[in-house]
Amino acid sequence: MSSPKERPSKDVLLALVEANPFISQQELADQLGLSRSAVAGHLAQLTKEGRILGRAYVLPQRQPIVCIGGTNVDRKLRAAGELRMRSSNPAELHESPGGVARNIAENLVRLGLPVHLLTAVGRDAAGQALLAQLQALGVDTAGSLQMAEAATGSYTAVLDADGELVLALAHMALTERLDPAFLRQTAPRRASARWLVADLNLPRESLDDLRAEARQRDQRLLLVAVSEPKMARLAPDLRGVHLLVLNRGELEALAGRALPDDKALRGAWHALREAGLQRLVISDGAQGLRLAEGDELIRLPASRVDRASIREVTGAGDAMTAGIVAGLHRDPDDLRAACALGQRLAALTLQSDATVSEALSPALLA
Repeated sequence: MSSPKERPSKDVLLALVEANPFISQQELADQLGLSRSAVAGHLAQLTKEGRILGRAYVLPQRQPIVCIGGTNVDRKLRAAGELRMRSSNPAELHESPGGVARNIAENLVRLGLPVHLLTAVGRDAAGQALLAQLQALGVDTAGSLQMAEAATGSYTAVLDADGELVLALAHMALTERLDPAFLRQTAPRRASARWLVADLNLPRESLDDLRAEARQRDQRLLLVAVSEPKMARLAPDLRGVHLLVLNRGELEALAGRALPDDKALRGAWHALREAGLQRLVISDGAQGLRLAEGDELIRLPASRVDRASIREVTGAGDAMTAGIVAGLHRDPDDLRAACALGQRLAALTLQSDATVSEALSPALLA
């Protein structure tokens, strides 16, 4: 039987391992004030009890990309002709899986990358179908919330006849459950991640905790905007954020003023850099995008896409973000090449009815 002093040591040791599955026995010994042999004995006993399964060693190129945020059903209604406000309009309906973090995860796994998604769905038919589809593609969803008392989120987009967004309605209340308590519970699932990708559907407190975690573990945290109103969830202190991806409207909402030209955009970037942000990517639709690191703000023109081949715009921004993550996962120093890859993925998505193009494959990373 364990002595009164032994049991607390084992429990504290287990908590340390949960926080950092790659901690060494010597580090554990130093933090617990025990000998290394005593720590080894505790670990052996915990393994025997099935409370830990041993220590994992992951090669850098197979370190998972962990995506955290929204999963929902996308419903896209495309007008058959000119839209008339306050009137019934004939339209085509297309339904597919959606959600910013979910979309990014699917894009990444279709590129052949190791992906873990932490999200929240209802314990309803829609939620179970969404998780099953991701698991069939190879996305690890272990640790995601499945709530019996709540419906899976939905995103309904009204598109004009050209596929441009006119109005969108998002029911994403479940993402509020991805709170700091959820992050503490799932911390071991993020411990081996090379990249953390979080959307701004998360509560502000969760985003703050992820920034602190990324700094502590020396991980790369990418935050992706979801709408102008939710830019308020981003704290003024951006230390710990490796990259922020947003569009011009979202950057204006964050800056609190209009940004009509490159001079204004540079000023906004310099302010964010002083707040601790390391890199910035600004999407500007047909104008392409701008990437910022150091003092530079570099413009990349948009990929050429035949307008007649464009189906609709939903998911193109998420594909761009996924391409940037995939490029940086391969070469963290080349943001320009990563953005170019993101633009290629966005162009493919524009030509698909699905939120994530089925044309994506590992060959795009060759």
